[in-house]
Amino acid sequence: MLQAVGGRGAGPTYPTMSGAGPTYRTMSSTPLAKYHYRRRLPHLQRADADLFVTFCTARFSLPNAARDLVLEHCLREGGVARAASANNPPPRIHLHAAVVMPDHVHLLLQSLRNGDAWPFPLVDILQCLKSATAHQINKLLHHEGPVWEEESFDHVLRSDESLREKAEHIRQNPVRRGLVQRPEDYHWLWVNPTLEF
Repeated sequence: MLQAVGGRGAGPTYPTMSGAGPTYRTMSSTPLAKYHYRRRLPHLQRADADLFVTFCTARFSLPNAARDLVLEHCLREGGVARAASANNPPPRIHLHAAVVMPDHVHLLLQSLRNGDAWPFPLVDILQCLKSATAHQINKLLHHEGPVWEEESFDHVLRSDESLREKAEHIRQNPVRRGLVQRPEDYHWLWVNPTLEF
């Protein structure tokens, strides 16, 4: 189900009919957002809002080479220089931070806008990321079947939540799990250099 709703600070939206189908207007000039329901969990995506996303492995821990693949794909999706190349499409997200743990992935991101000025749908971004990495991981490990759980967990950062605090949560995840002593020592962690720690 796809339904348009008001963006951050926007008034209610009302569908109107035009020759090409429904369009949406809002009571303010704030851009509209999209609201997705997929599977069992609701997924709210607001225009220009930061998102904290988690998705988990379905049946096994990721070995180092598989974590390399996942982190590289996350960086490529975000257009980060070390993973970007001329063959890649333009980025669909602004990536703030990413960590690939043995059994889950955390991303802190903001969806960029497409040519129609709508945010790229998070559900499409995650489907692409999970599908591509699952194919590569199965090939690498000579496995078949699902690598990722179907659902992901996403959270729109509220105005009182700090982007820096969420990035710090991501940084400390390997330390809390006892994998490293310091976040900087974890190979599958990337934090945007503009977020100072």
